[in-house]
Amino acid sequence: MSSEVNTGFLDGRVRVVVGDITKQDTDAIVNAANSSLLGGGGVDGAIHRAGGSKILEECREIRRTRFPEGLPSGEAVITSGGNLPALYVIHTVGPIYGQQGGREAELLGNCYHNSLTLAVEKNLATISFPSISTGVYGYPRAEAAIVSSGTIENFLWRDRQLSEVRLVFFREQDARIFLVNQKFGE
Repeated sequence: MSSEVNTGFLDGRVRVVVGDITKQDTDAIVNAANSSLLGGGGVDGAIHRAGGSKILEECREIRRTRFPEGLPSGEAVITSGGNLPALYVIHTVGPIYGQQGGREAELLGNCYHNSLTLAVEKNLATISFPSISTGVYGYPRAEAAIVSSGTIENFLWRDRQLSEVRLVFFREQDARIFLVNQKFGE
């Protein structure tokens, strides 16, 4: 169950909700993965647990065939949704704050841009994002709000296919920080 925090941005194409990313009924959900793609803690672990073994099998194949050294920060790959309500999971690796040589904002923006690009390539209409890199990777929530909102807005101005980008926050406090710092429509 999700609760709407705002009525939306960009003519309702962007919604901010508080809820569980694994319960979102959008075409795709985004996994804030680690580079191994093999599960972990936080959002990553929750998605792998709820989605079941099919997601892990597909991630292992991606590692074997495309990214044997692990998925680089800012890149994105797609798997089925396994047992999730979403048809697909888009896995992206956010930057670890303070360890990217000043490229944190660029890499975080790439996470959102590349995930949206994969959704469009798969002809999807709806996608849900968690707050990438703001957990154990330490990205300040206020700064992440600026980067993510700017990247999403720039993408949606050029794309008409995506009808909804849902930003899902686990805690209401995190959604409020996003709302105070987002830059939609500025």
